[in-house]
Amino acid sequence: MEWYQQGKKTPQKVKMQLIIRAADSANIYTWQIIYGDKGEDNRPYMLKPLDTAKGHWQVDELNGIIIDQYFIGNRFTSAFTVQSTTIVDSYWREGDKLIAEFYGLTAKPVNTSGHGTNDSPKVDSYGTKSYQRAVMKRRLSKPSR
Repeated sequence: MEWYQQGKKTPQKVKMQLIIRAADSANIYTWQIIYGDKGEDNRPYMLKPLDTAKGHWQVDELNGIIIDQYFIGNRFTSAFTVQSTTIVDSYWREGDKLIAEFYGLTAKPVNTSGHGTNDSPKVDSYGTKSYQRAVMKRRLSKPSR
C-alpha cells in the first residue's frame, strides 16, 4: 500500500493484506486487515450481510464499532467519520487483483460557498488529508487440519 499524506512528497509504503474467509455462520465472513511486514497492525473484523438485495453489508470491528459497506457497481464502499477525519474507502477487483483506496478528508468543511439559492446552492468543501492505494494479489491458503 502506498500512503500519501498532505504536505509529504513521497508516499509511505506499507505491506497490506486482506484475509476474507467464511465464518461458522451462513453468509458471515472474517474480514481481517493486516498492515506491516510482521503483521504489526492486525485488525480482525467480521463481515455481515444486512440487506444483500440492496448491497448493504456491515464490517463489525468487534469493539462496538460497526461500519456500513455497500456494493455499488463493482465497488464495495463506505464512508465514516472517526475523530476529525472522514474516511471514504472502496474495494474492487481488476482481473486477479484486489484494489483498495482510502481517502482521508477533514470532517468539517474548510470552505462554504454559494448563495443558498436554486441557481447557487450552498456548497461545503472538505480538505483532503491523505490518500491510500493498495494493489493486492490473491494468495490461496491451504486449509488448516
